[in-house]
Amino acid sequence: MQRRDFLRFALLTPLAASITVAEAETSSKPSVEPIPDGKPRRFELGRKQFLLDGAPFQIRSGEMHPSRIPAEYWEHRIHMAKAMGLNTIAVYLMWNYFESEPGEFDFTTERRDFVRFIKLCQREGMWVYLRPGPYVCAEWDLGGLPAYLLRDPSIRVRTKDDARYMQAVQRYMDAVAPKIAPLMANRGGPILMMQIENEYASFGNDLQYLLRLRSMWQAHGIEGPFSISDGLSEIQKTHTYVPGAALGLDGDTDFAAAQIIAGEAPVWVGEGYPGWLTHWGDLTFQTGNYLPTLRKLMAEGRSFNMYVVHGGTNFGFTAGANARNDYANFEPVITSYDYGAPINERGEPTPNYHAFRALIAPHVAQPMADLPPPVPKVHFAEVIARPFTSIWDNLPLPSRLVNKPDPNEILFAQNQGMVVYRKTLLSGGMLNMEGLRDYGTVFADGKYLDYVSRVTKPGLHVKHYVDIPPPANGAGTTVEVLVDSFGHVGYGQAMYDFKGIVGAVTLDGEELHGWQAHSLPLDDAYVSGLPPMPADSPSRLRPGMFFKAIVTLDGAGDCYIDMSDWDKGYLWVNGKLLGRYWRIGPQQRLYCPGPWLSRGRNELLVFDMHRVMPTAIRCSDRLQG
Repeated sequence: MQRRDFLRFALLTPLAASITVAEAETSSKPSVEPIPDGKPRRFELGRKQFLLDGAPFQIRSGEMHPSRIPAEYWEHRIHMAKAMGLNTIAVYLMWNYFESEPGEFDFTTERRDFVRFIKLCQREGMWVYLRPGPYVCAEWDLGGLPAYLLRDPSIRVRTKDDARYMQAVQRYMDAVAPKIAPLMANRGGPILMMQIENEYASFGNDLQYLLRLRSMWQAHGIEGPFSISDGLSEIQKTHTYVPGAALGLDGDTDFAAAQIIAGEAPVWVGEGYPGWLTHWGDLTFQTGNYLPTLRKLMAEGRSFNMYVVHGGTNFGFTAGANARNDYANFEPVITSYDYGAPINERGEPTPNYHAFRALIAPHVAQPMADLPPPVPKVHFAEVIARPFTSIWDNLPLPSRLVNKPDPNEILFAQNQGMVVYRKTLLSGGMLNMEGLRDYGTVFADGKYLDYVSRVTKPGLHVKHYVDIPPPANGAGTTVEVLVDSFGHVGYGQAMYDFKGIVGAVTLDGEELHGWQAHSLPLDDAYVSGLPPMPADSPSRLRPGMFFKAIVTLDGAGDCYIDMSDWDKGYLWVNGKLLGRYWRIGPQQRLYCPGPWLSRGRNELLVFDMHRVMPTAIRCSDRLQG
């Protein structure tokens, strides 16, 4: 986390004022740039520069991730980047979005058809810089690695020396490489260049691992060119530059120092940050000031990749987390991946967008593309979500009897969601759950006692202890712990971020054994099968409740659903999980894409860990303010 902490403080400065075209510097305009037209092209790493068909070529790239954008809006977002003056789209492929279980791949549903996305880039006249992993970071769950890898607690990831990991990587490459190879520029596609892994120097120092990955891609007929992308100081320390690869600098513009490492290979900005990521509990949404850097890059004709030009949304369970290498200072990422990007979460141009566009325009020969029409918005009046059913009436069977709590990945082969642990105690005392990851609510005989949390933010403290009252009778006290997990850490050494309860649970210092455990993955099958709560259910006033509300619309369009009256939980719209909300903010509104809504009846389903009474849901047309 050290490099990312440094970049955060360096970048989180007030936004620069927009500039006008008159204020933008002028330069001699190049000839009209070639576009991907289906003809084979020769993209090469020349002497300290990129060459396309033998001529110098500036990559003006903006990153966006199809997995974070409703598929219906892919073309709109690509066109927005083009209209800003960019000529390339950088694309991460999230391995775990395609393969959630070993050998079970899905490249068609939801936002997974990356081949279609890349072909849309080509149709818009945009080149592609592909970053397929296997590891990507991206503030995505486990950095894109499939969490099923953690079902073996002895596995080591991002290393050539663990055959189990490398076999999984081989399986992934075998699945995606045949889809990538025909899209390379030398075969008439739009992909100019492929990245080998991502920011490896921030994790390891084995150059042979990166060389192995490159060889594995080459064995599938992907000849490159290849790039790496990393922090300059990290790669100086680890000596993990891949000879012959383009060297991308992340958050740095010390090209002279980097050129010493790269020799004659091109050095460029692999990740330049117009904004920054936001964690739950941050005081505000992070922003940045990239205008001075972009001015320098355009004046010098430097190639760059803007991370990100459009962030999108961490729908479902996809948001990742950060932590120190010792797993302390756990910081989960919010549902919005707006990132302070020039194209905001719902595809609108920000003041930075217009400033960047005005700055780039004088440097390109062809006329700037017009902005596409804005995406429609929708609004609905405040509705009240009422209790629908209780999680306590819907604990999946069978439960498991375990000697002690174990991680969800190992105990249930469960990658996300929740778990319930239950045990009868014959005495009261201080219950210590130091290994609880990441947030839990504790009950005694059905009565809510307190929460425990791994997250430390203003107004919220790391808590591992709960005082259990003595039994009211000789039968003992039934203690239940409902454990909710955030995404797995995806950066640095803390990637073995098991969820659930991963350590001993003690009562007044004595370890407790013999637990009953229920898996609650909150997957589609579970949520769609929930029955209404019986009128006489004893769980009616017990936290852990699902709520429902119906919204009737005259037409479909984008909106933000305001959850500021709620506490902590999840929101589904017409069966699609938008993501997490949490009262500690700064995000209180969840982006709902128009294609997920319909004319007429729409169902909102909320699971809240603390609320028990009917609560309001509102509508807004923006993320904040």
